[in-house]
Amino acid sequence: MAKLFFLISGEYESLSFSELKAILEAEGFAYSITEKLDQTVRLEAAIESIKQVYRRSGYTRICGLELFTCDATDEAITKTANNTNFKEVLAEGETFEVRIRRIKEYTTKEATMHHERLMGKLILQNTPHAKVNLRKPDKSFYGILTNNKFIFGLKLAEIIPKPFVERRARKKPFFHPSAMNAKLARCMVNLAHAHEGTYVLDPFCGTGSTAIEATLIGARAIAMDVQRRMADGAKRNLKHFGLTAEAIVIADARKLPFSKVDCVVTDPPYGRSATTLKSNTKAIVEGVLTSAYELLSQGQRICIASPKTLGIKQVGKKLGYRHIESHFAYVHRTLTREVAVFEKE
Repeated sequence: MAKLFFLISGEYESLSFSELKAILEAEGFAYSITEKLDQTVRLEAAIESIKQVYRRSGYTRICGLELFTCDATDEAITKTANNTNFKEVLAEGETFEVRIRRIKEYTTKEATMHHERLMGKLILQNTPHAKVNLRKPDKSFYGILTNNKFIFGLKLAEIIPKPFVERRARKKPFFHPSAMNAKLARCMVNLAHAHEGTYVLDPFCGTGSTAIEATLIGARAIAMDVQRRMADGAKRNLKHFGLTAEAIVIADARKLPFSKVDCVVTDPPYGRSATTLKSNTKAIVEGVLTSAYELLSQGQRICIASPKTLGIKQVGKKLGYRHIESHFAYVHRTLTREVAVFEKE
C-alpha cells in the first residue's frame, strides 16, 4: 500500500471525508486512515485507488502520493526535505513545479509563496539535473499547510469542478427549483456504495440529478416519480447529457414496483418547492424507507436526504435499519438537509 494524501472540499467537510471512504469501500480497496486534518486526509491504500477517486468523487480536489509530513516550520521542512530522495519520483532531466495550498487560518498568502520558493530550492538542491517549468512541467509537487503541519508529495490527479457546474440545475433543459446540485447528488450515490453495474433506484427522481450522476459512474440507474411530467423531465435531462437510464418509471414510492435493487439514493419532496401531493414529508419518508427495505439485501444501503427537523435517524432506526452516518448541508435560511445513510441489517 502507498502513502497517499487527499485535499477535500471545505464546502461540506464531513460529507467530503465520508465520500472518499465510501468510494474506496465501494471499489473494494483496503485502506488505513493515517490522519484526518482540516480539508486533508492522509491514508494508506493501493495507488490504483486514486483512479477511482478521480473518476467518481464530487468533493475531492487533489489526490497525491505523500513524500513527507512535518511541522510547518522552515527548519522542519528543510531538514525533512533534505532527507527525502526526490530522485525516486523525479528523473534526470525532468521538469517540475511546486504548488502550495494553505487551509483556513493556518498560514498567509505570503507564507504560501515563501514555501513554494523554499521547496523549489530544496528539490533543485537534491536533484541538480532537474529544472523548474511552471507552464508544462513533467511532474507537479503539491504541498498543504494545515493544522500547523506541512504535507508534501507528488500530485497525481486534480479534480476540476467545471463538469459539475455544467450539470447544475439551471443548465439542464428541464428545470425545477427543488433540484439537487450535481456534486451533492454524486456524493450521495457514492455514500450508497453504488459502483459500475449496480442497480441504483431513485424513487423521487425529480429532474434526474441522481440518475445522471449514477449513470456517469457506470451504475444502472432506475429513475422513478409519481408525476409523469417529472419522469419525462428526467428523461429529457438524461438525453441532454447523452445518457440513458436503465428504466424510467411512473409509480408511487410507497409501493415500489420492483423486487430487488442494489441501493437506493433519493431526496423526497419537502412541500416547499416540491409538492408532497397532500401528504406530509414524514409520512413520505417513512413510506419510502419501508418499501425500500424489502428491495435491499443485508448490508445494502439507502442514502436519503430530508429536512434536519424531521429527525430521519430515529425514523430509519425504528423501521429496522442500521444508521451508518448523517451529515448536514445548509441550503437556505429555512432548510438544512440531513443526508443520512442506512444499511439493511
